[in-house]
Amino acid sequence: MLFLARSSVARPIRRILSECATRSISIRGGGAGFYTSEQTIVRVLHNRLRLSTINTRKMSSINVPPGFLLEWGLSAEEIGKRTTDLIEKSRKVFEDVGSLPKDEVNVENVLKVLSDNDSHCTCVANMLDFPQHVSPDKTIREASTEADRKLSDFQVEMSMRKDVFDNLVALQEKKDIISSLTPEGIRTLERRIKLGRRNGLHLPQGTQDEIKKIKKRMSDISINFNKYCNDENTVLEFTKDQLAGMPDDFMNSLEKTDDGKLKVSLQYPHYFPVQKKCRIPETRQKLQTAFDSRCMKENAPILEELVELRQKQADLLGYPTHSSFITEMRMSKTAENVSSFLSNLAKKLKPLAEAEMKEFLKFKASESAEHGLNNDGKINMWDFRYYMNMVEERNYGIDHEKIQEYFPMDHVTGGLLEIYQDLLGVKFTLVEKAPVWHSDVSMYTVHDGAELLGYFFLDLFPREGKFSHAACFGLQPGCQLSSTERQVAVAAMVANFTKPTAEKPSLLTHDEVETFFHEFGHVMHSICARTEYVLFSGTRVERDFVEAPSQMLENWVWEKEPLKILSKHYKTGETLPDELIGKMVNARTVNAGIFNLRQITLSTFDQRIHTQAKADTAKIYSDVACEIMGVPATPGTNMSASFAHLADGYDAQYYGYLWSEVYSMDMFYSRFKKEGVMNRKTGRDYRDYILQPGGSVDAKDMLVKFLGREPQQEAFLISKGLKL
Repeated sequence: MLFLARSSVARPIRRILSECATRSISIRGGGAGFYTSEQTIVRVLHNRLRLSTINTRKMSSINVPPGFLLEWGLSAEEIGKRTTDLIEKSRKVFEDVGSLPKDEVNVENVLKVLSDNDSHCTCVANMLDFPQHVSPDKTIREASTEADRKLSDFQVEMSMRKDVFDNLVALQEKKDIISSLTPEGIRTLERRIKLGRRNGLHLPQGTQDEIKKIKKRMSDISINFNKYCNDENTVLEFTKDQLAGMPDDFMNSLEKTDDGKLKVSLQYPHYFPVQKKCRIPETRQKLQTAFDSRCMKENAPILEELVELRQKQADLLGYPTHSSFITEMRMSKTAENVSSFLSNLAKKLKPLAEAEMKEFLKFKASESAEHGLNNDGKINMWDFRYYMNMVEERNYGIDHEKIQEYFPMDHVTGGLLEIYQDLLGVKFTLVEKAPVWHSDVSMYTVHDGAELLGYFFLDLFPREGKFSHAACFGLQPGCQLSSTERQVAVAAMVANFTKPTAEKPSLLTHDEVETFFHEFGHVMHSICARTEYVLFSGTRVERDFVEAPSQMLENWVWEKEPLKILSKHYKTGETLPDELIGKMVNARTVNAGIFNLRQITLSTFDQRIHTQAKADTAKIYSDVACEIMGVPATPGTNMSASFAHLADGYDAQYYGYLWSEVYSMDMFYSRFKKEGVMNRKTGRDYRDYILQPGGSVDAKDMLVKFLGREPQQEAFLISKGLKL
């Protein structure tokens, strides 16, 4: 997932039907990049800000590498002060641009000034609001959240500067001046004006004021939504018997209460293993009910207010629905195209899912009889993962615990970095004494020969208060500055993999290895992009394409050659045996019907609430789940209250995960599968034609250049287990 607050990306974990789907996108970020989430805003000039890259009083022993403009050692008070300073100085820049007489506007004093502001000050804003997701200090997280709130309010205010918008329009009318712009420069100017119109700056002042009020309210409550998700820390207690079926290693890793019960949290390393392996249905039900009730009291009203506000904004801007407003700027172009795509795919998948459900019911009847359990004759929400896992184990010989033993975290990380370096023609180097926010975090440089491309961080283990999914956060955008200097890119991958214990290293499931490959693909997209303007840097492509480059790279964890590099048994040192790899590959599309109907359910729910004026989210979600999957939501729950994508920039866009898979599978099967998954020339083409342009050209044009033809859907359908 790319985290979109101001710069990131995520994906739904495969085969676990994750209600929250690990983000996006999260494209989190772009930093406080003032052009994310449709907003036309820019921050303050780098030379006016006099950005300090290190607090020498606190970080004298830290090695701050060249071109790295971020600092993580700020106190809560310093975060507050720098937030105020940034806002004040940035406001002055907007006033300067907006006050220019129309006959004096030119590329340098309007377009380049705004772009320089945006690029440099994205760094400052990320430095202030990123800690809310990763800092181990609650005081810092709260100060960072408050900074995010203030910066977001200011972002909305500046996005509504009609004087700046009018000067952009005036510049566009000077054909003799803009003729000197590069194609990307012209695209940047056109996009800024387009975004201004999407903010209503061409409409009467009263309408503008109403839109501004709505945008500020949406920004404020979206921050609250995410804060509640991050602060969620529910723990349930179970006896050993209530966790029957769980492996000893898992049981031994759990904390105990004074009376000997075992503590199980709702974090992924606890929740998903229990849902997949615990044979006591009441335990799974209790845990699944709690999981789908997270933040329900706080966030359900927020999401429903967001739905109303988004539709009000669409009405004011002249769009029939919020989904229509969103899709206008996406590859899909219309809400109707999205609806057709989802419904047609659901029709194709339902026969597969029906056959899978029959198999689940057969296993449930058999197991209930064997263990004396009550069989209600149906598959409930808390049954899905359990019987999906059982099908994989019994019908395909997949032993997930055994497979996990071949993926110790340290070796997987080394293998992943080796594969990416070889494929993309880059070199990674660990930074010693790096400026990090926690001892678990590591930092690397990225070079292409002698040229520094950027840096990335890996923050891979869970801790209290940390962002609870998996995502790439863009922290410092790579782009050309007007001074001819190039600003290098910085990104962070944040995940929540199982921590090592005294007895065992951190061992990743195959799903987690796939997640690792996916999110790191976003990191490379952020760093390998070579755009002129910050507006199109890194992952700032159409939202329904942004997942495609990373989804394509998930295929590497299903291929023999990469798996041999990635695997090493934590005791014997052996790589994955060919026989086990064969079983894994054969089982890749098992449960594909149910899994993908789950994704269609989430996408359809997202579209349905964003094509109406008001939404009872719990009822709509349950209705959609019953309609598409044949299983209603668990009574009394509302999973959408923790569906963070819908408050993080993926509103009316969750369909993009499936939509972009059409292109990811076409790219993989048409080029890499034919030419070799470790083929350096193909990897270089991928880097040059897909990653390097960022958003400076349309995704469709990038695909045609890489594929040598128009994109096709066949590979996508085959990957879903469908026969053509």
